[in-house]
Amino acid sequence: MAKELMKGNVAAAEAAIRAGMDFFAGYPITPSTEVLEHLALRMPQENREMIQGENEIASMNMVIGAAACGARAMTASSGPGISLKAEAFSYAARSELPYVCLNVQRWGVGLGRLDSGQSDYMRETKGGGHGDYHHIVYSPSTIQELVDDIYEAWDVSEKYRCGVVVLSEGFLGQMMESVEIPPYKKREKPLGWGIDGSGKIGTRQSPDTDTLVARLRERTALIQSQMQRYENYQVEDAEYVFVAFGLPARVCRDAVDTLRAKGEKAGLIRPRLVWPYPVQAFKEVNPQVKGFISIESNDLGQMVEDVALASRVTSDKRVPVYCYAHSMGTPGVKMVMGKYMEVKNGSMKEVF
Repeated sequence: MAKELMKGNVAAAEAAIRAGMDFFAGYPITPSTEVLEHLALRMPQENREMIQGENEIASMNMVIGAAACGARAMTASSGPGISLKAEAFSYAARSELPYVCLNVQRWGVGLGRLDSGQSDYMRETKGGGHGDYHHIVYSPSTIQELVDDIYEAWDVSEKYRCGVVVLSEGFLGQMMESVEIPPYKKREKPLGWGIDGSGKIGTRQSPDTDTLVARLRERTALIQSQMQRYENYQVEDAEYVFVAFGLPARVCRDAVDTLRAKGEKAGLIRPRLVWPYPVQAFKEVNPQVKGFISIESNDLGQMVEDVALASRVTSDKRVPVYCYAHSMGTPGVKMVMGKYMEVKNGSMKEVF
């Protein structure tokens, strides 16, 4: 199949169409707006429904309604727009409805700025709204991975009956790369939860609280065991291991190669999903590793807490965990290498 040069947001929107998306509702916000714009053109061409809601709250509630009818439904936003959807996320979780949300992350608290960032890690991996629930959270580092993740997202969402977030970044949404857009997909079997017009709701499980809680606990454990996705690079003999997802992971891989050429034993763990967190990846690291270095595009460090937890539960010894929170944008290779040397010479203080 021929490849095309495409902007990340446009490629993501087209992948959603090819994956069988029936319904999209959203509201414009930089840096995700091109998703909405592309779908405003393409969805009518495919005889499917696209709505620009009056705001983010209304848009996500429309997604809930469409999902309840058995549609493959999706929304997209960024930063504060995703925050506004959080209450609806919780209601969707209570009803065990599958849907997909694309978060093209921007940097900063409050309204933040339009710069790229990874400021939403905590919210996306720890729930995002009231109550106990989790999204499955993809963390692509290339536009091709962004396409592939969205193409798979509804299959996973419907399998586990939960929401899926594809955690993109501002730069990833705005940059262009050569990508292969997959073919149109059809569902393999009818759905069991959709309202069919008869007043009955398919084979939907009983809303009895005890039954629901037991089912959600069982499902969470199943997801954690079955969805361990990661890429380990040069970790078998590494003395220090970077941990990074998304665009910083691409930088870290180059840093590992450059450091290795200088005789340094560096490695990289790249989570392909950040929930469930890939604890299994840490079991493959050199048992004599001297430290983990979390590289993040936010202000205070967020994933570093999961790095510390994963390192503790997979090792009999305490391995120091460090963090380089680069803030907005994406760090450069020289910056990452500089932090590596600060860790090695003891000038950077460990976080955990």
